[in-house]
Amino acid sequence: MKKLLLLAAAVAVSSLTSCNTAIGIGRDFRQLGIGMENKAHGRTWDGGQEQQQDNLPTY
Repeated sequence: MKKLLLLAAAVAVSSLTSCNTAIGIGRDFRQLGIGMENKAHGRTWDGGQEQQQDNLPTY
C-alpha cells in the first residue's frame, strides 16, 4: 500500500511539473521564431535595426 501511495504521489508531482515545462518550451520556441524572423528582415535578434558594413555584399 505504501508503494502505491508513493507511486501516486510521484505521478501527481511529475504531471504538475510537466505542464510548466511544456509552457516554458512553448515560450522558448516562440522567442526563437521571433528572433529568426527579425534576422530574416535585417534586424538584430531582439528587434533593433542592424548596422550594415559597407565592405560586405548584401544578398
